[in-house]
Amino acid sequence: MESSITFVETWVFPWSIKIFIALGILIVGKMLGSLFTRFVMRVMERANMDAMLVKFLGTLLNTLLFIAVVVAAIDGLGVNVTSLLAIMGAAGLAVGLALKDSLSNLAAGVMIIVFRPFRIGDTVTAAGCTGTVDEIGMFSTLLHTADNQRIVVPNSTVINSVIINATALPMRRIDLIIGISYKDDIGKARDIITKVVEADTRVLKDPAFSIGVNELTPASVDLYVRPWVFTSFYWDARAALMEQIKNALEAEGLTMAHPSQQLFMQAATRD
Repeated sequence: MESSITFVETWVFPWSIKIFIALGILIVGKMLGSLFTRFVMRVMERANMDAMLVKFLGTLLNTLLFIAVVVAAIDGLGVNVTSLLAIMGAAGLAVGLALKDSLSNLAAGVMIIVFRPFRIGDTVTAAGCTGTVDEIGMFSTLLHTADNQRIVVPNSTVINSVIINATALPMRRIDLIIGISYKDDIGKARDIITKVVEADTRVLKDPAFSIGVNELTPASVDLYVRPWVFTSFYWDARAALMEQIKNALEAEGLTMAHPSQQLFMQAATRD
């Protein structure tokens, strides 16, 4: 009976208190860490920092604070933290070598945040994928395509590829090739197309649009038409101009040329 009491006094009570303290540190520390992270993120948002930078730094800060809370909780158990940190350092080196690809993605995520080749909401082509940027995470970038498919691209793949940002600049040039028949008058076609382009209110006056002969192909005389529009109007304006130019040319008796073949057949005659 006496040994049981001694065991309880020596081990059960002290360790119960230590475990209670460690759990308290873990729970309270995690709550305080989350509150502090949200506070810092609000301060960054009020300072008009980029949204993806705020989210990335908030995630990184929350992770570091949680690690610190875990170490403090272990210290509350009475474990030698110095030795533990040395063991964690050695283990971290081994894990780092094993997870070098993940760490490469993390470093690439930091580079994307710092150099900002694109922002959330931009339409980009990167690593052979085209879509609108939804999120730039610690390890990957999330896109969604025009037909609403989710694409997850590792950050290291993104940063090591050619990145085309279609919405980074306020204006874009529409490049159209209009083919007319060799029988049609080029000057008349140019005047008709010019009227159509100038009538579209989405086309900018400055820079001025250009039009001219692009190429003489075997099947058609190809004219280039290059109006400028605001980036947000690009696809709507492009589709509307193609339709209106076709209708206007045909209404004036001109032909939209297309490749064609003529087949001649000769009947065989008997002697």
